[in-house]
Amino acid sequence: MKVSTISIDLAKNVFQVLGMDKHAKQVFSKRLNRAQLSEFMSQQPACDVVFEACYSSHYWGRKFIAMGHNVKLIPAQHVTPFVRGSKNDKNDAMAIYEASFRPNIRFVPIKTEVQQEILMLHRVRERLVKQRTACTNQIRGVLVDFGICFPQGHSAFERAMWDIICDEAQRPLIKLIANDFWEEYQALSKRLERINSLLKQLVEQDPNGKILLSIPGVGPIIASAFAAAIGAGQAFNSPKELAVWLGLTPQQFASGNKSVNGGITKRGDGYLRKQLIHGARTVVSHASKKNDDLNQWIMQLISRKGICSTVVATAHRLARLIWILLQKQVPYAPQYAANQGAS
Repeated sequence: MKVSTISIDLAKNVFQVLGMDKHAKQVFSKRLNRAQLSEFMSQQPACDVVFEACYSSHYWGRKFIAMGHNVKLIPAQHVTPFVRGSKNDKNDAMAIYEASFRPNIRFVPIKTEVQQEILMLHRVRERLVKQRTACTNQIRGVLVDFGICFPQGHSAFERAMWDIICDEAQRPLIKLIANDFWEEYQALSKRLERINSLLKQLVEQDPNGKILLSIPGVGPIIASAFAAAIGAGQAFNSPKELAVWLGLTPQQFASGNKSVNGGITKRGDGYLRKQLIHGARTVVSHASKKNDDLNQWIMQLISRKGICSTVVATAHRLARLIWILLQKQVPYAPQYAANQGAS
């Protein structure tokens, strides 16, 4: 029997490989290690290869494509409902195979090494941001017990540390601890500056990144993250699908003739959603200074819904705008009402 589809349950060292023919009959079921998997797949005729979009999936996807196979990555949450019986590697491989034939499954595009490098930088950057925040919060908390209190923010922290270190009357141990925190803070800040500079250079070299940089509220951090994560938006058929994937659409509770919308779903990539909401908050805060269609819409929404709801709605609109501009491969141009002109 000729294999038409190979389903693989990925892991770190041991992989479950299931081969099925065009009539959905099992051809083989093997348990292979990393070296055996590469050799085995290179000997198979070109066919569909399906596995979950998870740990190491993009690496194996690129490797199998180079062997001539047609690789499809399935979002992990769409595989879980098809697992039958106990949770084991064989049942997982069968569930992956069954999920690959379901209608309306949106397969995940395989990322290039460049895209994964940029996303790696973002993960490291996010950890450094958390560590720097933890550093400033801890020293602020312990100094309160000694009557030393200063406002939040990096500028206030830097001034306070410098004042403590230079204060001749300050207790020696407090000066020692403050100096230690100051060195840690400076080291983290320098690493963040290097990563931010590198991300800015990379996004300016990317055609998709240049388009994203033209959008209001989108800077190098947001642009590089979206360019690496979604490419040109080819995985989505409409701007609505991108907004849904980001979790920026309201939850729906419907039964019969009754339909109620709740808060946003918060599905998908939380990091991308967070960054886009931060960008939307910047756009909303400066909306009163501009008179193009987008900012007039924002001001009208603020009067009806308030700031917080407007920020999320603006993020939703920016997500749709991102998909449209990436599909058309054109930069953003503000639109003005006909009676206003372009002033």
